[in-house]
Amino acid sequence: MSYLHENFLLPNKTAQRLFHEVAKDQPIMDYHCHLSPEAIANNARFPDLAEVWLGGDHYKWRAMRASGEPETLVTGKDSSPKEKFDAWARTVPQTVRNPLHHWTHLELKRYFGIDEVLSPATADVIWEKANAQLAEDSFNVHNICKQYDIRAIGTTDDPIDTLEHHAAFNASGNRTKMFPTYRPDKAMITTNVKGWNEWTDQLANVSGKSLDSAADFIDALKSRHDYFHEKGCRLTDHGLEACPYAPCSDEQAEVIFKKLRAGETLSSIEAEEWMTFIMEAVARWNTEKGWTMQLHLGPIRNNNTKMFKQLGPDTGYDSMLDEPVARKTVAFLDSLVTADALPKTIFYHINPSFLYAFATLMGSYQDGSVPGKMQLGSGWWHVDTLDGMRTQMEVLSSVGLFSRFVGMLTDSRSFLSFPRHEYFRRLVCSIVGTDVEAGLIPDDKDLLDKLVKGICFDNAKNYFNFPGVE
Repeated sequence: MSYLHENFLLPNKTAQRLFHEVAKDQPIMDYHCHLSPEAIANNARFPDLAEVWLGGDHYKWRAMRASGEPETLVTGKDSSPKEKFDAWARTVPQTVRNPLHHWTHLELKRYFGIDEVLSPATADVIWEKANAQLAEDSFNVHNICKQYDIRAIGTTDDPIDTLEHHAAFNASGNRTKMFPTYRPDKAMITTNVKGWNEWTDQLANVSGKSLDSAADFIDALKSRHDYFHEKGCRLTDHGLEACPYAPCSDEQAEVIFKKLRAGETLSSIEAEEWMTFIMEAVARWNTEKGWTMQLHLGPIRNNNTKMFKQLGPDTGYDSMLDEPVARKTVAFLDSLVTADALPKTIFYHINPSFLYAFATLMGSYQDGSVPGKMQLGSGWWHVDTLDGMRTQMEVLSSVGLFSRFVGMLTDSRSFLSFPRHEYFRRLVCSIVGTDVEAGLIPDDKDLLDKLVKGICFDNAKNYFNFPGVE
């Protein structure tokens, strides 16, 4: 029996039926990722396996460093693509029991039809087979989207982005639609005052507004929110260590704005007040337009300052925060509820120890207006693993409604990452099938099929209401 055979992760007949008859061929709603809009719009092709597989993938980079590969073979500019690929091939056998081993071989199977297990002994053959297919005109982004029946891709975008690539792609007749996500982190985070002012100058230029006050700043952000809506955006995203909450009046916001524009460093309370001021404004706009707010919480970023200076952010040097999260999150949500301004919200936490805290607090804000209005987001980043995803689903099932879960997203920078949806779906079918055969869920075909279809696609389609998605 081959590695990752057709019943991989499917331990019983019920799980196997649910996957092969129901989950396997469901379309994909990849509503949050970090793929390049330009690459999608321009129907990118890839020069070699190292570029498409290793470029920008800090999951793999972390493993390569841990296995003893020097940085020159991980991110070095003087190493050839083949040298980097060979370093990855030396690393892969050491990743047994890490999800990278599964992801690597699912990707080889699904994209290239390669069944060999990657190792130094098979590296040359796999390199040649994959590169031969990458050289074909048909191996491009648009055909990848067709192959995996991707109905929606949600990119991650700055409020000052032009969104020209989204507009071009969505006008091209592809069944896949690409939607921006409004991520105002640079408006909110004031650690680097010079950088914040440079960004604010760009906001003034793109919005065509003179930003002389906090009210002007908010008006400019609102105009960009409106523009994103016109381009199909239906989500915001906030990448934070923790949810802020320090009430901030319009008058105090004006004081803070003037300090920032004068190049002055804010106190910690002023910085939190400014973040709260922006987040509450964005939440109000989301509620008015029916958007979803995503809260990605809990990372400690750029732990290795030496490597941060050398490589910059998002290069594999982030970890989990272990500080309390619930009290300020509740205060922030309650301020929105009090103002009738709480949008649909998805809570992701990088530290699984906080899943019960979020799953229970979000239950306090379900209001019957939208099924599953408050969502416990899928296993994210360091918990995008079999154990992490299972834990997230067990917690959600225990204190919420598994049946309303909006399911999986790749959160990826790689066009080879879509088989992670298959990985997730096999796990869903395993969990449900095992419960059925243990007598914990009724063996009701209609009930089970609807449950699995919902988690794979239907729930997300109905929840986000992306325009034009079939």
